[in-house]
Amino acid sequence: MDCIVQINGGAIFINLTGGEQAAKVQAMKTSATFGSGSMPGNASGKPRVPVWLKWAYTGFMMVLVPVYWANYGPTNFLYFCDASLFLVLFAIWMDNALPVSMAAVGILVPQFFWCVDFGAQLMGVRLTGMTGYMFDAKHHPLYLRGLSLFHGWLPFLLCYLVYRLGYDRRALKWWTVLACALCLVAFFLLPPAGAILENPNLPRDVNYVFGLDEDHPQTWMAPGLYLAVYFMALFTLAYVPTHLALSKLTAARAARQAL
Repeated sequence: MDCIVQINGGAIFINLTGGEQAAKVQAMKTSATFGSGSMPGNASGKPRVPVWLKWAYTGFMMVLVPVYWANYGPTNFLYFCDASLFLVLFAIWMDNALPVSMAAVGILVPQFFWCVDFGAQLMGVRLTGMTGYMFDAKHHPLYLRGLSLFHGWLPFLLCYLVYRLGYDRRALKWWTVLACALCLVAFFLLPPAGAILENPNLPRDVNYVFGLDEDHPQTWMAPGLYLAVYFMALFTLAYVPTHLALSKLTAARAARQAL
């Protein structure tokens, strides 16, 4: 039977050879550092996300998913923001920082511009056209546009969840991989901006890979070059700054808690 004796904060294993002791120590270190990319959670073992919030969000998803599927089709869930909804759902039930960190890296900045564009359209000013569907009563009933208001509150929920669960610094890498895959699928397999579809509700220009206006493709440059420039702009102007900001904020919070 193995025996572990604690001396001066270290562990000494009795009845183990030197090699076995080294293996045990390494296993303990791995266990202690697993998930070290995120800020440590509470030590009480209690859920870090309130149960009422988990059920409220789950209820929202139970309404949104079938309604969106019936009206927009399954390809609508390839939008960055819709993919983030599922990452959040997984994160809040698993108390897992990585999925919510990925969503935060991916959509905090873009959703800010969505809110700006939506506010401008409310005041009668057309900026990019990305929220034009929110004012298209002919093709988008009020209940569908009401569900789409999640774009306005999701960024705030993400900030709260990062505060509760911590920020996992692996998020930048994994969100970049996911976003690149979603963009390539949208560019090569889904309808482009301006496409005439039998069902006008089906998504076009998913993730704006053909331009910011789903009714009119951009004409500044070749489509493939635009996609490359667009994705690099997302990475350098949205993903990296968000990653750096969240890393700094959560590190500062962890330092304060350690005092």
